[in-house]
Amino acid sequence: MTSERADERALERLWSLTGEVDSAFRAGQLEAIRDVVIDRARVLCVQRTGWGKSAVYFIATTLLREAGAGPTLIISPLLALMRNQITAAQRLGLRAHTINSTNHEEWDEVRDLLAGDAIDLLLISPERLNNPSFRERMLPLFAASVGLLVIDEAHCISDWGHDFRPDYRRVKDMLDALAPGVAVLGTTATANDRVVGDVLEQLATPEGEPLRFYRGALARTSLRLEVIELPRPAERLAWLVEHLPTLSGSGIVYTLTKRDADQVAGFLTANGVSALAYSGEQASDQRVATEERLLRNEVKAVVATSALGMGYDKADLAFVVHYQAPGSVVSYYQQVGRAGRGVEHADVVLLRGGEDRRIQDFFIEQAFPERERVAAVLRELDAAGEQGRTTRELMAVVNLGMGRIEAMLKILDVEGAVRRVGGHWRSIPDADWTYDEERYRRVTALRREEQDAMAAFGADGRCLMRALQEQLDDPDAQDCGRCSLCTAPHFAGSPNPALIELAERHLRSRPVDLEAKKMAPDSAGRMRRIPEDVRTEPGWALARTGDGGWWPAVERGLRNGSIENDVVVGLADILRGADTSLAWVTSVPSRHLPNVISDLAGRLAAELDVSHVDLVQRIQDRPPQRDMANAVQQAENVRGAFKVIATPPHGTGVLLDDRRGSGWTLAIVGGQLRRAGAQRIIPLALTTLS
Repeated sequence: MTSERADERALERLWSLTGEVDSAFRAGQLEAIRDVVIDRARVLCVQRTGWGKSAVYFIATTLLREAGAGPTLIISPLLALMRNQITAAQRLGLRAHTINSTNHEEWDEVRDLLAGDAIDLLLISPERLNNPSFRERMLPLFAASVGLLVIDEAHCISDWGHDFRPDYRRVKDMLDALAPGVAVLGTTATANDRVVGDVLEQLATPEGEPLRFYRGALARTSLRLEVIELPRPAERLAWLVEHLPTLSGSGIVYTLTKRDADQVAGFLTANGVSALAYSGEQASDQRVATEERLLRNEVKAVVATSALGMGYDKADLAFVVHYQAPGSVVSYYQQVGRAGRGVEHADVVLLRGGEDRRIQDFFIEQAFPERERVAAVLRELDAAGEQGRTTRELMAVVNLGMGRIEAMLKILDVEGAVRRVGGHWRSIPDADWTYDEERYRRVTALRREEQDAMAAFGADGRCLMRALQEQLDDPDAQDCGRCSLCTAPHFAGSPNPALIELAERHLRSRPVDLEAKKMAPDSAGRMRRIPEDVRTEPGWALARTGDGGWWPAVERGLRNGSIENDVVVGLADILRGADTSLAWVTSVPSRHLPNVISDLAGRLAAELDVSHVDLVQRIQDRPPQRDMANAVQQAENVRGAFKVIATPPHGTGVLLDDRRGSGWTLAIVGGQLRRAGAQRIIPLALTTLS
């Protein structure tokens, strides 16, 4: 296909994609299409959200297929993004399919279609590249037939990026397997110079030929930015109820955690603002239904974690509000980029909370495991030989939670130190792998710098859009003339005091449910069923550490060694609301506040008009449970540390603890009380970490 003919066909396909015969390419789009279609080159596009990166690979796919090339393979990180892309591709008449974790039953059919050249465009998640069965059965077929490889959200390849994903490192396997002359296209909106350099290096040809690189201005002229300091959760809840109804259209409210998404959505709905919660922990069909309702403007807001982020495409999304600040300006830019793609004005508001840094710290500190823990895992796998170890068996010897061990093993797998065989992990003998402590240290230091930059955002006097551009190394950064610092605040001022009071009551209205433990690990990490005659009942915590509601009063009491009376009444109200006949209250001896917690148990018993009995004694001083990172270590840390010193009274008892972390202290001490004769035990805690 000649360059002139390619240009003509590309423009025709653009008209089909947009539905407008006067559409024109933006600067860089047609050039990137030519590079891919005519020269079969490797290209990286770093362009703002809404520029049209997907149009480049959709149109390139149609032209390549017309020229007899194989199908396009797109590596895409989010299911929401995949669904949007398939819909858009079908508007061009492309036969588009996907392979991901939710459609295993379709894999064989897709493989057959691919073998029969009946697929034009195939989307896969990066996690598929890390699946041994997928790599063995399907990757060779892809590598042999692909005409264009697209790495969407290419910044995920770089661990310098705000959203590094180890699975993206498997892209190198795909690149190495490609036939010579297959075009490669990487796209992202969120890559600064450091990330761009890393991605360019990783995607270069084996011969070292550099990628062709297109970078555009990152300013979003449709967005109006504002930052508001509201440290208390109740203030932010009140702000949302007060202001969301005044904003046009529908939008997204971002939170840092799933529990905040649920809590915010619940308060909005209770106060007449239609809202739905959204997180990666929800079932796929529930997330799809929520996305579609937002697309149809059937809800005012979706309250979401970052799971509703990259690639979600709703052209008329009219606002993005952050209930808490993310850990980096780059991540913030990526999320606000959901708004204003097809409308002239969208409001973007950051409600900075007092708990933001604490939550950000947690994510930063979880990123890289310590050298000693990695070494312990590798020693255990070396000793296990061909038998290997399950993740839970490794938890018995390494003080890390399952999620962190799995994340560590994924990195070790990608980097060639271990491999997964069935449900077991094995070490790879003589692997050329070392713990790159210096790199991990530098990446962590960079995360801290990004965190500081986010803290300065809106506080250092710079134009807010300019600050975003400069953090992304945009060479054309300049003041926007629209944000609250360039003009004046629109949404400042304290929310309605009555709404703040209502929000405080909402935050205090529902205790945190504590599930009863039904399984417990033995010393080797194997999970065993807890006999029913030694199980506790489900229980409750008054507060969640760091949240609004009861937490400030609880934290004050634990810090001062004096629990306020309204906290006692709050605990009693939880138990009264349970509609259970209680007979007595006892407590877990506290390491730091033994008299305070025992006194609290007595005051609670008096409030409930039941007996207070001291039944439990600490007989060994063990490390704090907060230092234990997984169930095996946590349970073992409690076993043998307490003993029951008297026979429990008749009837249902309450077992009170100050801080509930893993739940194993309440479960094991409760089990000891059951063995000693207690009929039923209801666990109760002042606060819980989760």
